[in-house]
Amino acid sequence: MQFFQKEIRLKPYSRGFHLITNHILSEAPEIENIKIGQLQVFIKHTSASLTINENADYTVRDDFESHFNVIVPENASYYKHIYEGSDDMPAHIKSSILGASVLIPITNGKLNLGVWQGVYLCEHRNHAGSRHVVITVNGV
Repeated sequence: MQFFQKEIRLKPYSRGFHLITNHILSEAPEIENIKIGQLQVFIKHTSASLTINENADYTVRDDFESHFNVIVPENASYYKHIYEGSDDMPAHIKSSILGASVLIPITNGKLNLGVWQGVYLCEHRNHAGSRHVVITVNGV
């Protein structure tokens, strides 16, 4: 069994949903040496998240952002955690809904994703900085 782990820093992204699959692959060439295994991608933040979804049509990413802004609005009168701005508490809620990690099978040196699947960085803050992500590869 082989294990590889690396922490990478993603550049600051604007608020929204951004494909990072190719960036992850460029940072983890060890995937090519795994016949059967897994890739875990974990984000070390509470106001951004990760998910897997449509990788071809950018309007899906726009629709995700629009929908999440409706179901988790800013400036709700019941928010108590408001010290870091109107987008902060909604960002924490969105992050909890989507989650901090994704797990992807590796088969014959490639991510075994569906044809239209990609890994998204879900940036929920208006003015976020860079994000730190831990990539863990294991397998045979």
